[in-house]
Amino acid sequence: MMKAMKLFGMLLLFLFVIPSVHAQDGNWKKLAEKSVAFKSETDKVSLTGKERTANWIRIKCIQGTVQIKELTIKMEGGESKTFNPATGLLTKGMATVPFAVPGKKDEKVKSIEMKYDSKGSIVTNKRAKVEVQGKLDKD
Repeated sequence: MMKAMKLFGMLLLFLFVIPSVHAQDGNWKKLAEKSVAFKSETDKVSLTGKERTANWIRIKCIQGTVQIKELTIKMEGGESKTFNPATGLLTKGMATVPFAVPGKKDEKVKSIEMKYDSKGSIVTNKRAKVEVQGKLDKD
């Protein structure tokens, strides 16, 4: 029974990690930056400018500690997709696994909604800051 559980765990690891491994490499572009409050909250980050076309999106913590509970990527065409990150607790320098962007290949990301909980307090910590990063696969 224990052997079967280990095998099942390894299978799950490969199913979730392998598809995103190719998205980990390469250059990530900063699409937006957000300071998060010291409470549980939902924030909408609207992307503007040319840098809105991406196949992959990830959230990177650049200051403080934040727990990403849910992430919804909304496209200009109206399609959206919600993700629940497995490794949602991020400290400075850490990033979520990359999330595949819904919609057509060249469609632009309109906005991203994040449900999060910033860890710490205003007395002892700086406000957490996160970057929304995007990556476009090369053909």
